[in-house]
Amino acid sequence: MENRSGETIRFGSCYCRAVAFRVTGQPLRVGICHCADCRKTSGSAFSAYAVWPISALEQSGQVSTYGNRSFCVTCGSRVTFVRGDEAEVMLGSLDVVPSDLTPEYELWTGRRENWLHPLPEAQQFEHDRDTAAEPEPPETEQPERIRTLETEVPRPTELVRPA
Repeated sequence: MENRSGETIRFGSCYCRAVAFRVTGQPLRVGICHCADCRKTSGSAFSAYAVWPISALEQSGQVSTYGNRSFCVTCGSRVTFVRGDEAEVMLGSLDVVPSDLTPEYELWTGRRENWLHPLPEAQQFEHDRDTAAEPEPPETEQPERIRTLETEVPRPTELVRPA
């Protein structure tokens, strides 16, 4: 789905749909992580996610947070991970399969299961990404907050697949 400016809008929710969100625009990056925290919080061998500026995220519903990871208080589904001015969204929580988003990197590859192979086009990191080479984000006087949705999130049957 696109807004009037032509930006992609993606909708997502928790398992019980009590928490809903949308992200606008393209993500800053897409990745896979094999670290112990991601394995524990996802219940899987790795987590696949995309990172947007926090200003691109709008969310409704009641969440609780543990270790910067937000989850639905009703069903326990992980919703977002907010750090600084970025919001990480689990790809599996998006309502429409994001087949246009391909992981650009893999983190904590030393913890990758031996039956999983490296993604051929993805940059590989033994631990976290090297952020030392990245420019520092500009400082703001007040951190941005997650905006609350002012409109209803469409039901999955009302969503249009991206072209």
